[in-house]
This record gives sequence, C-alpha cells and structure tokens, in this order.
Amino acid sequence: MIDFIVRVGINTAAVVVAVKVVPEISAPEDLVKLLGIGVILGVINSYIRPIVKALAFPISLLTLGLVGLVINAAMLLLAAFVSDQLELGFLIAGWPDGPFALDVVVYAVVAALVISVVSTILAFFLGQKRIFGLRV
Repeated sequence: MIDFIVRVGINTAAVVVAVKVVPEISAPEDLVKLLGIGVILGVINSYIRPIVKALAFPISLLTLGLVGLVINAAMLLLAAFVSDQLELGFLIAGWPDGPFALDVVVYAVVAALVISVVSTILAFFLGQKRIFGLRV
C-alpha cells in the first residue's frame, strides 16, 4: 500500500513537470485534483499497461521497443479521458473536450516521454525502481 501511495506521488509530480514543460498540456492547480490524476495514472499503469504491453510484445520486437512510446502516449490519453469523465481538468491539446487531431497525439507522446523520464528519476531516488523484480 505504501508503494502505491509513493507511486501516486511520483505520478503527480511527473504530471506537474509535464504541465510546466510541454506547452499544450493543462492540468488544474488544485492539489486534490492533481492527486486524483496521479491515482488514475497509477491505476492505469498498474493494471491496464502491463496487459497492453504483453499484447504488443511482437510489435515491440519488430520496432525495437519504439512501440513503448506509443503505449505510454495511449495510456496518457486514456488518463486524460478518464479525468475528463471525472471532471478533473486534465487536457492534452484541448482533448478530450476538443477534436482529436495529430497534435493531440504528438503532445501526448512528448508528455509521456517527459512523465516517463521524471518518474524514472524520482523512483530511482525514492527507492521505488525495480530491476528484474529486485528493488534497487
């Protein structure tokens, strides 16, 4: 349970960094809503992402792992959709309120890359990084 709480904090901090760095990503200033977005990302990354990665494993072999960026962007778009349904205010280039266009996908990929880098760095320094199932 403590691991999940730390992961939610890491996800929340990573979303805040992505909002500051990527121009078309917007999130509310309210801490409770930001923590809600962190919980949504934590649940998606814990339960849905491993299933999608397992199903995409053959494609991942062909693309040398680059499909992982697309999976991360898709998980971020799913988090934006769920947060819109819960009225948390997490938008990627105006989506899900606006139209779904190429710029939404591009900003989602960039934001997913930023969130991945920040999450990895924070998890490493907070002792949450696992390599081959062992905590580093």
